[in-house]
Order: sequence, then structure tokens, then C-alpha cells
Amino acid sequence: MTQIALATPDVAAPAYWQDACKHLAKRDRVMKKLIQTFQGSYLQSRGNAFTTLARSVVGQQISVKAAQSVWNRFEALTPSLSPDAVLKLRVDDMRAAGLSARKVEYLVDLSLHFSSDALHVDAWSSMADEAIIQELVAIRGIGRWTAEMFLIFHLMRPNVLPVDDVGLINGISSAYYSGEPVSRSDVKELAVSWAPYSTVATWYIWRSLDPVPVNY
Repeated sequence: MTQIALATPDVAAPAYWQDACKHLAKRDRVMKKLIQTFQGSYLQSRGNAFTTLARSVVGQQISVKAAQSVWNRFEALTPSLSPDAVLKLRVDDMRAAGLSARKVEYLVDLSLHFSSDALHVDAWSSMADEAIIQELVAIRGIGRWTAEMFLIFHLMRPNVLPVDDVGLINGISSAYYSGEPVSRSDVKELAVSWAPYSTVATWYIWRSLDPVPVNY
């Protein structure tokens, strides 16, 4: 059997990354090829909890390029992007940055949840994935997909499978089904062999579509 060349361990890489790559390469030929193609890179956490969720809200239903442009203008509105700082911003300025009225409302509600300590931020590291998702979806504008992106990109949980993610569905369609339509059931069936490292497999599927790593 051909040996998989894995990335050299790095302090920024999730502790489980090496084991995940070995597991996936052994069980899935597509994963084996993707791991070889993108060796040396890995999932990385970006920013803090509030910033990660705010970026997810800003990026909803628009392209990655458009989302980055809006985010840059929004971030420039205040010297320090924090829940309290966002609550002090003028709605007109936020709208001028490219945010829809609804996204402004979502960002305000997100900021209120953080500033009022309504979220158990300090306990998230020890809470189960589903418990965190249920806490986050209580915030306006935060749906299950956004909560799953938070689990992946901020908490770097190893076994998250975002079955509603368009990129994951399209990537699986291309890599496993010759471009044929893929259902949620197909995704879940394929991911049985990925567990307990569905996050890592999802990340490699995303990389197969875009050579630039996805970050939130």
C-alpha cells in the first residue's frame, strides 16, 4: 500500500489532524488523493468567537468575494470590533457598508447576546456539539449551518458534518458521483466511513473546489 505523506505537525494544526488523515486515507480513496494533493495545510481557527459568528452572518447568501468586501467595510467602522462597539454603531453607517437591514438586525442581536452574557462562552469547550448548536440558533440570523461553521472554524470540533452546505454537496457530487445530484442521505451514507473525522473530510472536499482554504 502506498504510504500517505502527511503534513508535519504544527502548533496551529488541530491535535487530531494527523490521526484523521491516516483514518480517512485508509478508508476512502478520494480522501487519500485529496490528502496527498493538499498535504502540508490544515484547518485553522480564525479570530475570536464573536468575530467568527459575525463574519458568518455577513457572508450569508452572498459570494465569498462580496462577503469579504462587505466585511472589510464593516470592520473599518470601528477601531476594535467587539459586541459593545457594534452596539454603538449607527444603523445608517452599517447599511452604507453594504449590510442589508436584516443583517444589521442580526449583528445587533448577536452583539446583545454576547454583551449580556446570555451565552455560555466559557463552557463551550466542554459542551457537546449539539448543545452548542441549540444555544447559537436561539440568536437571530444564526441557523444550524452557521452554528456548524462555528463548530468547525472556531472550536475546531473533529466530527461536524454540515449536510446543508452547498460546497460540501457540490464537492461530493463532483468527486464521488460524476456530477450527479446528491441528497442529504447520500452525504450521510458516505460520511459513515469518515467518522469520527467528518470535519476533516469536509475541509478536504472544500479544498477540492477551491485551492484557497476556507476560513470564518
